[in-house]
Amino acid sequence: MASGLCMVCELEVDQETIVNCYGSCLRQVHAKCSNLSVIELDLLKNNSQLLWICSQCRCVLHEDSTKKSGQRLVGDVDFAEASKKASYITPVPGGVGPMTVAMLMKNTVLGAERAAKQLLETAWTIRPLPLKLERPVPNDITIARAQEPKDISQLAQEIGLSKSEVSQYGSKKAKISLSVLKRLQHQKDGKYVVVAGITPTPLGEGKSTTTIGLVQALCAHKNRNTFACLRQPSQGPTFGIKGGAAGGGYSQVIPMDEFNLHLTGDIHAVTAANNLVAAQLDTRIFHEATQSDDALFKRLVPAVKGIKKFSKIQLRRLERLGIHKTDPDSLTPEECTKFARLNIDPTNVVWTRVMDLNDRYLRKITIGQSPTEKGLTRETCFTISVASEIMAVLALATDLADFKDRLSKMVVAFDKLGNPVTTDDLGVTGALMVLLKDSVQPTLMQTLEGTPVLVHAGPFANIAHGCSSILADKVALKLTGENGFVITEAGFGSDIGMEKFFDIKCRASGNRPNCVVLVTTIRALKMHGGGPPVSPGTPLTVEYVKENLELVKNGLPNLIKHIENGRIFGMPVVVAINTFATDTEAEINMIKEASLANGAFDAVCCTHWADGGPGALDLADAVIKACEQENNFKLLYNLDLTIEQKILKIAQEMYGASTVEYDPAVQEKINEYTKQGFGNLPICMAKTPLSLTGDPNIKGAPTGFNLKINDVSISSGAGFIVPIVGQISKMPGLPTRPAIYDIDLNIETEEIEGLF
Repeated sequence: MASGLCMVCELEVDQETIVNCYGSCLRQVHAKCSNLSVIELDLLKNNSQLLWICSQCRCVLHEDSTKKSGQRLVGDVDFAEASKKASYITPVPGGVGPMTVAMLMKNTVLGAERAAKQLLETAWTIRPLPLKLERPVPNDITIARAQEPKDISQLAQEIGLSKSEVSQYGSKKAKISLSVLKRLQHQKDGKYVVVAGITPTPLGEGKSTTTIGLVQALCAHKNRNTFACLRQPSQGPTFGIKGGAAGGGYSQVIPMDEFNLHLTGDIHAVTAANNLVAAQLDTRIFHEATQSDDALFKRLVPAVKGIKKFSKIQLRRLERLGIHKTDPDSLTPEECTKFARLNIDPTNVVWTRVMDLNDRYLRKITIGQSPTEKGLTRETCFTISVASEIMAVLALATDLADFKDRLSKMVVAFDKLGNPVTTDDLGVTGALMVLLKDSVQPTLMQTLEGTPVLVHAGPFANIAHGCSSILADKVALKLTGENGFVITEAGFGSDIGMEKFFDIKCRASGNRPNCVVLVTTIRALKMHGGGPPVSPGTPLTVEYVKENLELVKNGLPNLIKHIENGRIFGMPVVVAINTFATDTEAEINMIKEASLANGAFDAVCCTHWADGGPGALDLADAVIKACEQENNFKLLYNLDLTIEQKILKIAQEMYGASTVEYDPAVQEKINEYTKQGFGNLPICMAKTPLSLTGDPNIKGAPTGFNLKINDVSISSGAGFIVPIVGQISKMPGLPTRPAIYDIDLNIETEEIEGLF
């Protein structure tokens, strides 16, 4: 029993039942005293006045004949004092009494407690969407249309996002503010899982579908906080032949038409930013060629109301040039020329324009043919937008400051002395940040079963590193919490996508992965075992739709090599056998036995395409167990190795090559990059995904071959060197019968038709 004086009778309360003051101070009162009438109270206190005031909360007990009890409790709130503390005071006729104030304060505290719990609580309240499975399985867009997605604001609330962290783009997708990283900075990260594959057929082996199926199994059926983090697909394949990248069957992202088309406009923003750099680059070449040093300087630093002033980005250029002056009039004529002239070599421009469509006739063009350009023509090309270095920069940035720094370092050309010219030299970095300010935020979507997906960035998987963004992964890892999972995808096979995921992306982010899921199909193994060629748009031959254990057995070395690749990085490898209706039990068992015999953590059969999350429950269990174990993750190479040593390390350990050969011109460029200080960058190999070698026609797992490097380029903003093996096209073309023949808009329902 608490001790003290009763505020009514002023006697000790430690021996009697007590209640609280019916005002706001919560001082203690005897139970019997709390029910006394005014007269009894006065008699008890030997006080002739018919009122009583609490010294703490200033409750005043007045006679009031209108009340049944004959008394009322009124307030005496000092407005002037209260206004210094209260953020807002609602005017109330007759004044605000202490009980009202007490209740408001209590509600405020309770509201704050609920808000704090929501901000810190990691357990999600996901409401899964039930699947209505049909047989035979309909096409992707029919399945997607049959499922009504949750309002994205509801999903955001279910995964613990506050309203201020969500910017909706309609009702089915939203941008997520990076401020969530600051709010959850002390939150432990979830488990980090990468999905890769064996060397695929041209049809693909279902990495995206497996990623979504696994996430649905973990989140909707295993009740684990789980995110899928995916790249935004290019519109080129959507209108070409490959199709989209939303997954498929009953394991896909919805709405799939929005996912595969404009989404929230990030690729368009990257396109605009890239082409702004190109426009400024060619314009600078033109103006330097047609103006004197003095005229050029005066136009770059004009007098505004009689005052000349360098901009911030111009001051940065002066610092790089070693000119430590801030007054334009203080520069010598030599310094003015040094500042004003970039002296770009038109024959050594590495920056190209981009567009997000397949157009083979833009692979080589001539620009500057108008008479207004005064004969300053040059050959160049377009590449597809996702091959822009800006896309790779977006995917690898760790925060806004890092994003800006990487943009400023992008090499766009070389001057006539062979020195690199950057975007910052062109003065365009700040403008790029403005164009891309919304693009740094990941886009929230959902799977068919209502589980969360973050879509962000889409770098080309062969010419760049082919992974979704570091920022999306970081947001997901914080939101899932220590016991949750983030499942992301690496482009193509382990030799390309997974190696770059580890050596480029994880090196940049500092995030430590927990498990590799390696997707394989019987179809791909039969191809590697000597089966007939597989081509998009062509029906599969009988070898692929009937049991053929011999072909599967002969193709197993390719699977075994990819398992080995994961283990080289110290990772547990779970083999996911993405099955088709024509696969047999004997073929599946052969793959399981070979996988386990060659070091895989587990090998499981998956039917998520036909069954959704329930078809990936065994895979989910295997991933959970693999992530519970400690791994010995390590990078393949150290950055202090030479460029040639790093390339050789990748070629030998990831591909199975014995030697690497360089054209003389390539070796010269590597020497120049080393001299310019780029020798300590990671390597981003550009080669065919259809073979472990540089020849797409060579299948299986050959060893001891020579890998020839035909070209090399630098992506200094993204932060890697790009050796090119074979012929790599950065601008795809349309096939004879592209998907555009089937795509249409129903003018009555306004629904898209013919999209996959």
